[in-house]
Amino acid sequence: MGAAGDNAAKAPAAAAGSNGKGTAASMDVVSSSSSSSPAPAPSVLKSVLLSYAYVSVWITLSFSVIVYNKYILDPKMYNWPFPISLTMIHMAFCASLAVVLVRVLRVVAVPASPPMTPSLYAASVVPIGALYALSLWFSNSAYIYLSVSFIQMLKALMPVAARFDAFGVMLQLAAVAAEATRLVLIQILLTSKGMSLNPITSLYYIAPCCLVFLTLPWYFVELPRLRAAAGAAVRPDVFVFGTNSLCAFALNLAVFLLVGKTSALTMNVAGVVKDWLLIAFSWTVIKDTVTPVNLVGYGIAFLGVAYYNHAKLQGLKAREAERRAASMATAKDGDAEAGARLLPEKDAGEQKN
Repeated sequence: MGAAGDNAAKAPAAAAGSNGKGTAASMDVVSSSSSSSPAPAPSVLKSVLLSYAYVSVWITLSFSVIVYNKYILDPKMYNWPFPISLTMIHMAFCASLAVVLVRVLRVVAVPASPPMTPSLYAASVVPIGALYALSLWFSNSAYIYLSVSFIQMLKALMPVAARFDAFGVMLQLAAVAAEATRLVLIQILLTSKGMSLNPITSLYYIAPCCLVFLTLPWYFVELPRLRAAAGAAVRPDVFVFGTNSLCAFALNLAVFLLVGKTSALTMNVAGVVKDWLLIAFSWTVIKDTVTPVNLVGYGIAFLGVAYYNHAKLQGLKAREAERRAASMATAKDGDAEAGARLLPEKDAGEQKN
């Protein structure tokens, strides 16, 4: 009786011991498999909403800066016809504010892995700064000669028949080429160079470089005109230029954010929507001339945007389906491995009993 009682008492204890080991082993396997499995991918809806949020912020700021610059530079409005000086004010403001945020307030840290070496700066940042200087110089100069609606149509290279000025068209087309190349280089810098740059640190590196490149044309083109102009003509209003520079700073941050989170192609395609808004604004408010040919051409461009958005959404859905399938396969493999590890322990417990 005592032996039977002892055996009976030992049996539950042994079973409990084996079960305890099995539970611990299974917990280890589950924890190890869960730690090695990939993190769940964001849903398609979340990705689309974030992309549209970035695009909306960029469109709003770009719209504001374009209209504000047109107001300052247009001879019929504020009449301050010094586009290089205006661009230099923007870049000086952006560079100064970026330095304060990075070096003084330390809101963000400069990238340390890999560090921004002189060779990397010369190979990656200097070309972007040079192209940015050309793009800003040419595009802002074009506002003196062309209407807002005409410039937006030139950016999409659509057929136009509005107020034509050969020199203004040449400036804007050069700006389009420089800007397209700059956006591609920005995407390469943010994604292919291994740099962990954010919008503020990107501007911290690029804005001073752009300012230096703008100095050369400013010295030969606008400085003599500024010296010859009357004193009142060269004294910008602090409020107007201050708020204009703040808008330019916010737009630059939005550009780096949009290109870094999506792509340069997405930004250029989204620009068609922005151009529609600007054309509507200039047509209704500024009373620019817009012909039926303009509208048909831009309608075709808008259809292209719709198709691009559809194709991109389908691509996101396909990638998410692939990630889910891979995640499920990994989970099944983890369950099979856990079962394989539990079988020997279970057999050992049964043999002991």
